[in-house]
Amino acid sequence: MYRAPIHRRSLLQASGATLAASAIPAAFGQAGFDWKRYAGTALEVHLVKSPRGELLQKFQKEFEDATGIKVGAEQIPEQQSRQKAVIEFNSGKPSFDVIQLSYHVQKRQFAKGKWLEDLRPMFAATPPEFDRTDFSPGGMFYATQADGRIDSLPLNLDPWVLYWNKELFAAKGLAYPKNFAEIVEAAKKIHDPANGIVGFVGRGLKNANVPVWTSFFLGYGGSFFDANGKLATETPAAVASATMYRDLLKNTGPAGISGYNWNEAQSLFLQGKAAMWLDGSGFAPPLEDPTKSKIVGKVGYGLMPAGPAAQVSATFGDGMGVSAFSSKKGAAFYYCMWATGKAMQARMLATGSGAPVRISAYRDKEAIAGLKLPVEWLATVGESMRIARPGLPIIEPVTEFRDVFGIALSNMLNGADVAAELKRATAEFAPVLAKAEG
Repeated sequence: MYRAPIHRRSLLQASGATLAASAIPAAFGQAGFDWKRYAGTALEVHLVKSPRGELLQKFQKEFEDATGIKVGAEQIPEQQSRQKAVIEFNSGKPSFDVIQLSYHVQKRQFAKGKWLEDLRPMFAATPPEFDRTDFSPGGMFYATQADGRIDSLPLNLDPWVLYWNKELFAAKGLAYPKNFAEIVEAAKKIHDPANGIVGFVGRGLKNANVPVWTSFFLGYGGSFFDANGKLATETPAAVASATMYRDLLKNTGPAGISGYNWNEAQSLFLQGKAAMWLDGSGFAPPLEDPTKSKIVGKVGYGLMPAGPAAQVSATFGDGMGVSAFSSKKGAAFYYCMWATGKAMQARMLATGSGAPVRISAYRDKEAIAGLKLPVEWLATVGESMRIARPGLPIIEPVTEFRDVFGIALSNMLNGADVAAELKRATAEFAPVLAKAEG
């Protein structure tokens, strides 16, 4: 995986400047390339509700003006998006030409259905600006299927970080936790429900909650499979990490935690009512927005503390693909090139909307100078990339994995025995995996 060249001194020197429009690499007008080839075409784009989706919609007119292609784009919450994708692709008549996909959930699923167009034949006729070698190895790994097809372009890699409220920590004389034990201890010391403060918040909603558990699981030295390829989800590491998950959320989290997804957790944190929140690095921008956040300037962006066996940042990713059923594949590929291009990647970095997959973004002085987040965020993202590992198993039925183990985690929050729930979930999921992978 690419290691971003993050130098704190240069970041501090650059942080006061603003990102000028002229500094963004030119996305259009390359000699010998006709960006107007598909002028008059109307595309439908399926985006996942996220900072990336918002960024693409914000700059959509740039693409439309430069290409003459009209874009209808819709952002859909992630779980509904995944359901919609399956239903529409299986119908053979999806309503979209371009789709944003979550690699950690949909890569193998989309490959099995061959729902996305193989983009390799299109690479021969691209502008110099496209520069496929600029995509990081980690991004291209996600975008490439086992049979060699490249059926998407990578958009973002999202390492998980620990957001922490510096003011709440300082009030208790606490430093940022160095390890898992210190996370638990800090959460207990700061937790004060009588005054509306919780020690820790994270996803408790079934399915969405699994990456929080696996973040701890990896730090306990867990692997999704053993040396023989069998599920390793009821091992001592699995039990210890699930116990930590349960205790943090149940004992030091908010009431109703089993109904929390990332947006509810983010809302509580930006109100200054949570000491720590574990989630993706791309959720940072609202925390520094005075119109949305009560803790501007008080947020810490921390590298995932070390677990008993390893220090790991669970990492996820998403990309842009062309529907294999679209009758407008050429225009759809143009949109994907623009969406994952150098200009948009620089903007992603400058706005803190995610961790770009293009190497050039991390070398773009103007993008770094225009960063709308503290340099601590960028330094943490760079460090997280060095300890990154996939936060979910790379399997076709990963949604079912999240559903089954998500229910088990929810049951734990409601008082069920940890080991028993993991044993039940493992037994329930094993035949699902065997059928899908067989």
